[in-house]
Amino acid sequence: MTRQRPIPPRCPAPPQRPTPSQRPVDRQPAAVPADVLDAVAAGGADDAGGLDVALLGDFLPVVVRAAAGGRRLGRTQIARFSAAGKTAAAQGVALRALLDLYLSAAWRLWDHLPEVIDAAADPGGVVRAGRAVLRATDDVVAALAEGYQLARRELIRAESLARREFVDDLLNGSRSGAALIERAAGFGLTLAGSHAVAVVRAAAPFADESPLNRDIERSLAGTKADADALIATKDGRLVVIFAAPDRVAVREVVDRITRTLPARPAAGPGDWQLGVGRPHPGAAGVRESFDDALEALDLGGRLGSDPAVVDAADLLVYRVLLRDQAAIRDLMDAVLTPMLAARGGAQPLIDTLYGYFSTGGNNSATARAMHLSVRAVSYRLDRVQQLTGYRLDDPVPRFTLHTAVLGARLLGWPARPV
Repeated sequence: MTRQRPIPPRCPAPPQRPTPSQRPVDRQPAAVPADVLDAVAAGGADDAGGLDVALLGDFLPVVVRAAAGGRRLGRTQIARFSAAGKTAAAQGVALRALLDLYLSAAWRLWDHLPEVIDAAADPGGVVRAGRAVLRATDDVVAALAEGYQLARRELIRAESLARREFVDDLLNGSRSGAALIERAAGFGLTLAGSHAVAVVRAAAPFADESPLNRDIERSLAGTKADADALIATKDGRLVVIFAAPDRVAVREVVDRITRTLPARPAAGPGDWQLGVGRPHPGAAGVRESFDDALEALDLGGRLGSDPAVVDAADLLVYRVLLRDQAAIRDLMDAVLTPMLAARGGAQPLIDTLYGYFSTGGNNSATARAMHLSVRAVSYRLDRVQQLTGYRLDDPVPRFTLHTAVLGARLLGWPARPV
């Protein structure tokens, strides 16, 4: 029996070298003439509306190297384009135009890449170059957008802070008029003319970056205050400073604001109320109108009324009453004190008189407003005449009684002793 010789194991075949079209290329980029790069950059700038070609930085050489090497951009390279996005935002360049500049430059550069020109000699190189260019452009555009958005947020925060400081200085009177007038120009205000201030208060405080603020700003476009309006917040209230050449302009602005504010529930929680000051000229006039608006809101609350808009111009008579509180107290003491002897106290009679005067002396309308019967209203009015001796059908006693009742509402009598 013949012994068979063992077959020796085969040696592994040596690895085959990839053909030039199969292996990645890692070589120095072929030169793209500088004049070609300049022409590509100029064409991209034209496509983007005439932007400065300097905003491209070294984008084109970076793409040329990426196409030649087939590698992705490094973090340091990408970070440079994030900084370029911040620079463009600081210069006021629109993000759409900035991206258009880079994308246009990328597609214009494609035909001039050595890998595309020599496509017949190395077809696989064109594929690799295309992939590298698309990936590099994608990374650069993403970095540009990120840097731009970060810069825009920083600019918005800085502008919001500057606006808040200016509004505080303007409304508090903590700076000289000349300095305020100079700063006001940066916010679109010309303080030489007459301005009025509207103040909106609500249960929930207003925030600086609330979308509602921008909605109100847009709603004022086209009004007489369009080019001279400033919207800000102060102490949780919304403040609108606007040009007020006449009462028509004031009414138009107030109407636009109230139509933009959310639907106002009837005397419900979260309700809002707008106080508007009288127009005054100059920086000091803005402060005075702001004080008017706050006082109008305060008087509206004291009177217990609940209108959506409280205009300081309609409340001048109440300001007159409050300026001499000693006299109004004497009047109340002489006219209203006898009502304390009424059954149930003076408060129901005071409320009935206020409703009666507010409806023009109409018993039926007073009864509807107070949810009483006409008979109950008539009884209370008769009781007032019996206790005080002032007749409601006589103009002079009626005026005296009306004035005393307004004083009681403003000073909170009889709940608050005077």
